[in-house]
Amino acid sequence: MRVEDLKPETLTAEQKAIHDRIAGSRGGVVRGPFAIWLRQPAIADAADRLGTTLRRCSLDQRLFELMVLLVARHYTAQYEWFAHERHAREVGLGDAVIEAIRQRKKPTFTNDNEQLVYDLVTEMNEARTLSQATYDRALAALGLDRLIELITALGFYSMVAIMLNGFDAPVPGGECPLS
Repeated sequence: MRVEDLKPETLTAEQKAIHDRIAGSRGGVVRGPFAIWLRQPAIADAADRLGTTLRRCSLDQRLFELMVLLVARHYTAQYEWFAHERHAREVGLGDAVIEAIRQRKKPTFTNDNEQLVYDLVTEMNEARTLSQATYDRALAALGLDRLIELITALGFYSMVAIMLNGFDAPVPGGECPLS
């Protein structure tokens, strides 16, 4: 851990208001990137609002969590994986898919949209661009609005992974779910 969590008694009024809002939607705690961003309240506020907006988007939550796990695995973002693995299971992403991603293996998908999200996120992570063929396939399957949501969320969770890794954000209990 490179940045200690702020102690509640040291928070400014602005930090406290943002802390309480973030904690209210995250089980009463502020951890991970938000604990770091809280030192810059405007950033914490903007990141929380964007993250909340993206989590409420129309993209199927199973596909959303698949995208997050792929980003977490790509960056080996321990906290991001920790925070989303359970959610991925809860929304129906299969154990075999999750374990394959953890092991950096290509999962076997029975759902075409899961395969599409895997292909799109993998292509963006590796090539840092999207081929016309993948774009066309995603547009046909998801529609423009959901494709905008997916790629925006991919960018947001990549930013989160970079923050977590740059500041060595700890996983509760010292776990390292990714090797």
